[in-house]
Amino acid sequence: MNAPSVRLASIAAPAAPALLRVVGLRKSYATPQGPLPVLTGVSLSLAPGDTLALMGESGSGKSTLLHLIGALDHADDGEIFIDGVETARLGETARAALRRETIGVVFQQFNLIASLTVAENLAFQARLAGRYDPLWQARLAARLGLEPLLARYPEQLSGGQQQRVAVGRALAARPRLLLADEPTGNLDETTGDAVLGLTLELVAETGCGFLMATHSARLAARLSRQVLLEAGTLAPA
Repeated sequence: MNAPSVRLASIAAPAAPALLRVVGLRKSYATPQGPLPVLTGVSLSLAPGDTLALMGESGSGKSTLLHLIGALDHADDGEIFIDGVETARLGETARAALRRETIGVVFQQFNLIASLTVAENLAFQARLAGRYDPLWQARLAARLGLEPLLARYPEQLSGGQQQRVAVGRALAARPRLLLADEPTGNLDETTGDAVLGLTLELVAETGCGFLMATHSARLAARLSRQVLLEAGTLAPA
């Protein structure tokens, strides 16, 4: 059976105003043998409501790029604009506020808080952002099939259930930009497909931009655009 074809996105900005704009991003890491270049000039744009799959093999720099966009690390060179604000110009307090209020992140390892119930995990990011909305949280719990699980703790959940909680937690604060790093990597194919389907439905409902790192061409094809990170930069369309 042939693998699904992958449509590479144009590096040019989408027609709608850019929510996210990355220009000439570079990042290296120090090693005993000298600097190891990971990103060597990455540029991309994402509009509100747009969904973009960031493809590439393990070690290609996908996680590094997401961490830089998510204001979790600093680039060596280049620019990242979110809603027109260049994140490199922000101090640590402002960067923390950006992470709380504008960006939602879904990790491959779930990163739920073991001492909190499902309901408390769902509310965690929204409370930090000052946007806790019990009605929106109830809708998320219903859409994600979490209503019977709200009093449970993460260790009492399956992997798919934990990932649905992670998606709900990220969306509970109504972020403008949702980042997901191999969000189905620890799930079987059927569960992973279901989690991604729910995520895409909720992204469409909220109108946030969605950037997902994945090595799966099949999953990438479900998003509206695809780019390939290779040798530290994005492959041409």
